[in-house]
Amino acid sequence: MKLVTWNINSVKAREERLLDWLDAHDPDVLCLQELKVVDEAFPREACEERGYHCTVFGQKTYNGVAILSKAEPSDVHRGLEDDVEDDQSRLVSAEVEGVHVLSAYFPNGGRLGSDKYAYKLAWMERLREYLARRFDPAKDRVVLAGDYNVAYPKDVAEPEEYEGTVLCNDEVRAAIAAFREWGMSDLFEPFHPKGGVYSWWDYRARGFERNAGLRIDHVYGTTPLAGRVIGAAVDRAERVPNGMGTAEEKKKQGKKVGPSDHAPVLVELDL
Repeated sequence: MKLVTWNINSVKAREERLLDWLDAHDPDVLCLQELKVVDEAFPREACEERGYHCTVFGQKTYNGVAILSKAEPSDVHRGLEDDVEDDQSRLVSAEVEGVHVLSAYFPNGGRLGSDKYAYKLAWMERLREYLARRFDPAKDRVVLAGDYNVAYPKDVAEPEEYEGTVLCNDEVRAAIAAFREWGMSDLFEPFHPKGGVYSWWDYRARGFERNAGLRIDHVYGTTPLAGRVIGAAVDRAERVPNGMGTAEEKKKQGKKVGPSDHAPVLVELDL
């Protein structure tokens, strides 16, 4: 199973990029985040024409997540399904070929000490509780893929710029550690143990051009999947800014809207 996660940063603005990317890479499962459209505005027909089932949990202007899968999904869930009032569309789950796939858009957190940061921490704890309610990590095949908005030191090109922010601090890393303690592991990390591979580059200050990135997009999996990963990579080519790159890359860019600030992250599973 070729599984990919990608914060597309507006599927409406980048529909052409999405469709071209599907044509070129043909993943089995694509988890999308930050759709920024309601369900009805998602390019469902165009994706279906390419052989994908679309499981969408959209929201106007902000957030929104989806799972595109070649195989028909089942056991679909939207949201964290707890008693907390929350109108933010950040999690969708579907079973695909015996794997419970979750596409998640973790809160950014704004700034330390803010209400948005408190929401981020609370949301991560709610997600851990949701996983514990639904799954047995020793038996169930579960993938949690998405934009976690958290990075570890080795996955930050310029740690002095980010350490102590909402993306890089002990508190948010402890929240991620709770997923590990529950029974998940980073499926990407064993293939890049030294770090230095990034999935997000700030639009400002020519982040991509300087490779001043962070790996904040992750694919975690439960124990039954940990030994079945046969490859993991970031598609940096999709993040190349318009006007930059090889002659072939510039030709492909054409008049398309510029890339998302995130690149697609791939994990390949031998199921």
